[in-house]
Amino acid sequence: MIRILWCLLVVINFTTARADGTLKEQVNRSADRIESKVIEWRRHFHRFPELSNREFKTAKKVAEHLTHLGLEVKTGIAHTGVVGLLKGGKPGPIVALRADMDALPVTERVDVPFASKVRAEYNGQDVGVMHACGHDTHMAILMGVAEILCSMKNDLKGSVKFIFQPAEEGAPQGEEGGARLMVKEGVLENPKVDVIFGLHVWALKEVGTIGYRPESTMASSDGLRITVKGKQTHGSTPWTGVDPITVSAQIIMGLQTIISRQTELTEDAAVITIGSIHGGVRSNIIPDQVEMIGTIRTLDTEMQDKIHEKIRLTVTKIAESAGAVADVRISRGYPVTYNDPGLTAMMLPSLKAAAGAENVDLIKAITGAEDFSFYQQQIPGLFFFLGGMPKGKKPEEAAPHHSPDFYIDESALKLGVRALSYLVLDYMEQ
Repeated sequence: MIRILWCLLVVINFTTARADGTLKEQVNRSADRIESKVIEWRRHFHRFPELSNREFKTAKKVAEHLTHLGLEVKTGIAHTGVVGLLKGGKPGPIVALRADMDALPVTERVDVPFASKVRAEYNGQDVGVMHACGHDTHMAILMGVAEILCSMKNDLKGSVKFIFQPAEEGAPQGEEGGARLMVKEGVLENPKVDVIFGLHVWALKEVGTIGYRPESTMASSDGLRITVKGKQTHGSTPWTGVDPITVSAQIIMGLQTIISRQTELTEDAAVITIGSIHGGVRSNIIPDQVEMIGTIRTLDTEMQDKIHEKIRLTVTKIAESAGAVADVRISRGYPVTYNDPGLTAMMLPSLKAAAGAENVDLIKAITGAEDFSFYQQQIPGLFFFLGGMPKGKKPEEAAPHHSPDFYIDESALKLGVRALSYLVLDYMEQ
């Protein structure tokens, strides 16, 4: 009797594994078949980029595709977001996949036939608009995944929610947007999502590879605004006033000692950057005040709180020592992008199956930020990196993200389609 039960178990396991293998073979064939279509979608989005919360035409094209596939489609979520729900033929979990849609105020310099010529207004300025961070590839990949999974709908052991999110780069001044607003408007509910997966194409990682990291993967991003108030006077007699420019210079240097001398960098990395400083109108007038803005990046929540405290202390005391007054305002932005370690370990074989084990590697944490983290605050999530740098090129030779020369090798897209599809199938199986 025991031997019979054991044999039955072997047969059941083999059948399940074979069925899973058959579905993955179907994914591979479909990914090959629609690769040119995915690339064409990417080129369309690249040619016609739109800024955050203004992705009207982009959202329309996405919604038309999802509707054509027969999904339940909702639009206008968090301004321009689009969500498609694919109900599988069998009961199981709700798996969400996310792609971001917005472009950046960057004027493209890449010499490709589908280069962006779009211009728009950003913070009152006329700017070029470019997909300089790869969101065009993310949308095209997810549209491809939707098409493939729809073709095997009856075999899916669960449902898939396709989230096309606006404003990952941040909403315009005075507006809400991005993942935070999508969560607020219930994108993870009705039906309730169990797990979420996302990817980011990476221009400094070779095409054909995948990078992953459990736990803290990308940094939190907080805004910093400092106003230093002094006493205006003639530039020839600084002793008759209080110079907020000199005080600001001392503050900037003092902020760097918080990182280099007061933060335990063996635990995790952290960054404080002042990106803008304004004060004064003439060479011979010491102004009343100076304003500075910057960013704070941390990979640990406890460290984040400590650094905020030290910034307030350092800035106010340096100002006081010179007879000035400083106002410090810190606004919390994106949380740490935190990959659930159990989920990461469970899904790592899926990434290796998609790319080949030798092409999947553990990466260091990145001090860039991602609002995918807002989803991960609500449910377990895994966010990984898809290589987009042409083979044979060195990372130091590749243009970084958010630059006019940003470039992605389009052969990366097919692996992205396979990887997300594998994650869905394997999670549903487990």
